[in-house]
Amino acid sequence: MLDRTGTPRGLPPGLPRDAALRERARRVIPGGLWGHMNAARLPEGYPQFFERAEGCRIWDADGNEYIDFMCGFGPMVLGYRDPEVEAAAAAQARLGDIFDGPSARLVELAELLTETVAHADWAMFQKNGTDATTACVTIARAATGRRKLLVARGSYHGAVPWCTPSLAGVTSEDRAHLIHYDYNDAASLRAAAAEAGGDLAGVIATAFRHDTRRDEEMATPEFARAAREVCDAAGAALILDDVRAGFRLDAGGSWEPLGVWPDLSAWSKAIANGHPLAAVTGADWLREAAAAVFVTGSFWCNAVPMAAALVTIRRLRDTDAIPHMAAMGERLRAGIAAQARAHGVWLRQSGPAQMPMILFDDDPEFAKGNLFVTEALARGVYLHPWHNMFLSAAHTPADIDRALEATDAALAAVARRFGEKGA
Repeated sequence: MLDRTGTPRGLPPGLPRDAALRERARRVIPGGLWGHMNAARLPEGYPQFFERAEGCRIWDADGNEYIDFMCGFGPMVLGYRDPEVEAAAAAQARLGDIFDGPSARLVELAELLTETVAHADWAMFQKNGTDATTACVTIARAATGRRKLLVARGSYHGAVPWCTPSLAGVTSEDRAHLIHYDYNDAASLRAAAAEAGGDLAGVIATAFRHDTRRDEEMATPEFARAAREVCDAAGAALILDDVRAGFRLDAGGSWEPLGVWPDLSAWSKAIANGHPLAAVTGADWLREAAAAVFVTGSFWCNAVPMAAALVTIRRLRDTDAIPHMAAMGERLRAGIAAQARAHGVWLRQSGPAQMPMILFDDDPEFAKGNLFVTEALARGVYLHPWHNMFLSAAHTPADIDRALEATDAALAAVARRFGEKGA
């Protein structure tokens, strides 16, 4: 039962709305919330519930405004409520979203993806990244008639038994045919392939190493070429998990600058600027297997997200949105590096500038990182202490400069608390 203010009965009146919503959630949702949305994994004081968003800003349930560097954990790439994207989505919604079959948007979007992504001969659509990576694995096994899949240690490919980072409810049989290698280690990859022998169905790799709680690593050309060579020698499928990075690094696919084409790519996150959509693109030799496997979902053909994706992908392909994100990321990175030197704080910035990770030296429990992001949050900037962050096309130089005012104060707080004398 709630009182007139929406506070659960038995709690102090006038409780902040976020706190009241958490208590209500605990009563009706296992754990209060689940997965990456569980705010207990973030420092004390971080909001869990949000009310609205615009451009690169979000407002929490209590009305606090933040410049957002998580972008909804990646899906927002052009800006929250981008007018052009939302106009296309609204126009389609007036016609309808779900029917007894797909709308013409499905064909238009598949055509756009195959025109935009050089290694794509066909496309099919899902709802989230786990759908897409799992479909890729299923297609690879169907095409080859084999079972073994090479997976990098620590890489995240989704949240179902074959790949979830949690072992709760997972059986050994769910992962019986996974063989692990070390990301960016060609020798380790080749050893894993030798272990698989004639049963190798595919190799899956993220666009770059973006494991949580550690420095990011860009894929090296040597590693990417080794993955291609292993698959070619075995007649296996090279799967690029581009769910997180796709359309933020290169409109043609994140390994396009490396000159290595995957056989299958999994896409989601930025594909429709926040509308729920994922995609698999593939090479022609996998077309028959992709048609044969049974993968489906009640909402996989919704027309509204596809209308949003048509605008999003064209904008990312045809404008300077991707280089703009990189430039804003470099501006933020350079500013924080200068501030860290000035305050004598040792920190590391890794990964692509538009998907940055910031970690502090000698910080195994993330005490420095937690203090840094909490102090920035109090000044209206939303960062994350151990997950890669995201820049969007909506971040402007003024937004970055405003954020740097907050990070400067936050780094000063780290220096005071921990007495750093680095750099």
